[in-house]
Amino acid sequence: MLSYIYHSDKTLELKDKPIPKLLGEGALIKVMACSICGTDLRTYRFGSNKINDGRILGHEVVGEIVELSADNNGDFSIGDHVAIAPAIGCGVCYSCKNGRTNMCEDLKTLGYQYDGGFAEYMVIPSQAFSMGNVYKLPQIDDYSVYTLSEPLACAINAQSYLNIKKDEDVLIIGSGIIGCMHAELALHSGAKNVFIIETSEQRIKQAGELLERVVFINSKDKDVFKEISRLTDGKGVDVAIIACSVGSAQADGMKLLAKCGRISLFGGLAGDSTGFIDSNLVHYKEIGVFGVHASTPKQNRQAMSMIHSGVINVEKYVTKRYLLENIYQAFKDIEGGNVMKAIIINR
Repeated sequence: MLSYIYHSDKTLELKDKPIPKLLGEGALIKVMACSICGTDLRTYRFGSNKINDGRILGHEVVGEIVELSADNNGDFSIGDHVAIAPAIGCGVCYSCKNGRTNMCEDLKTLGYQYDGGFAEYMVIPSQAFSMGNVYKLPQIDDYSVYTLSEPLACAINAQSYLNIKKDEDVLIIGSGIIGCMHAELALHSGAKNVFIIETSEQRIKQAGELLERVVFINSKDKDVFKEISRLTDGKGVDVAIIACSVGSAQADGMKLLAKCGRISLFGGLAGDSTGFIDSNLVHYKEIGVFGVHASTPKQNRQAMSMIHSGVINVEKYVTKRYLLENIYQAFKDIEGGNVMKAIIINR
């Protein structure tokens, strides 16, 4: 089978491998689609010390079950279309027992500790079934859209801490697909105004065509502090979400908050990530600062339901679908800035 493989020298290779065997547990799926996310792009650009040599990448995956092991509990059948919440907990640590499986002390993730979905076939480990990470998909003409359940679930996780209320002002820094999803969720929660700060006019144009009721601010053209002050009558925003991996954006987001505001540091920082949090601002303005990592199986199911019901229309963010054999081109196109979301599909 064709597979997209990471090597420890930070190179990536598209090559044939044998179809994996179950070895007595889990399930084998024929991969239907697997979308490229920001962490995949960072691995493509810079490599990763978290991924072992020979690992198949890809974690936003949907597929059809073609083989089941004998230990299957009967909830699943051959032919089921399924998605997998990629962060799989151990089930026994404190976080897992309290429902925060994404915070597991021994977390294992598709595309990192397990082979992922940039392949024609993939084994779903039995632990994913045991932890409820595998869920059936409602029938739809094109199942590939459900690959976006995972990034939407991550945004849902972040906003679960922010408690966005009716008539609040929300600021998002970064207009990629994650920033756009955050904007849609904030509006769905009742936000009065949603502002997106971005440095690229091309990205603003791209996102602006997809989102209504969102005010875009190009930070290269305008003083964002004066502009947010003007737009909020001097109050500042109630919520800031940093949907990019830029330390200075975290610092700016905190300064743009109103008193008793909340900020989500959604975008992780590579390397040295110190010096961007002003503890005096936290102290004197009573700011709530929240982190976020991955998502739970429950949040993945919630995201899938929102997609299926049309509450969040994620199809509009899919710029192009590529065959697995053309995955190199997909990464190049994303780097070029013309693709918001690329989905890799199998024939």
